[in-house]
Amino acid sequence: MIRFDWLAQQSPHILTLFGWHLYLSVVPVLLGLLFAVPLGGLLHRCTVIKPLVLNLFGLLYTIPSLALFVLLPGILGTKILDQINVVVALTLYALSLLVRTVCDGLDAVSPDTRQAAVALGYRPWQRFLQIELPVAIPVIAAGLRVVVVANVSIVSIAALVGAPQLGSLFTQGFQLHFLTPILAGIVLCIALALALDGLVLALARRLTAWQPQRSRR
Repeated sequence: MIRFDWLAQQSPHILTLFGWHLYLSVVPVLLGLLFAVPLGGLLHRCTVIKPLVLNLFGLLYTIPSLALFVLLPGILGTKILDQINVVVALTLYALSLLVRTVCDGLDAVSPDTRQAAVALGYRPWQRFLQIELPVAIPVIAAGLRVVVVANVSIVSIAALVGAPQLGSLFTQGFQLHFLTPILAGIVLCIALALALDGLVLALARRLTAWQPQRSRR
């Protein structure tokens, strides 16, 4: 049975955990995207090393998140409870998925589009920023939606290393054999994932308003 009186009493604490969960879900994705765009653009042009690098990133994503949370303090010289460990780990996970997504998006740009840009006198960096990247946004946004939702889920595991966020409600409920915080954490995680997914979709549609509607889905 859900204890609504407990939820009302703990609402300030739950909101604080929600804020941390939002921070840990969004910041690593933004950092991952910031690094993935130039790296993906580089790999798109360096086809010789592209398969090797993408495979390495694929292997990185297979490392269990809890193991990475535990290993990073020894590598970074931080304390086990520092939030930076979670941010770095989730940034690596986001980067490992988004690099491939950026490459796929750039690969989907038609050769005719590139040739037209060259004929119009665009320099390589202008062609990348003003032509190729905007055309690749639908593919990148699709991958970004997956990463955002996955991050919301993975963040919860960080509760096992003491990082405060909604996952703390799961551990609290498990330790006390109390269902209410567990259900509250599940509902809030789902709501956050849906909200962030909708935000990415809305931004993608806004940035690609010039494209036919079918290509923006």
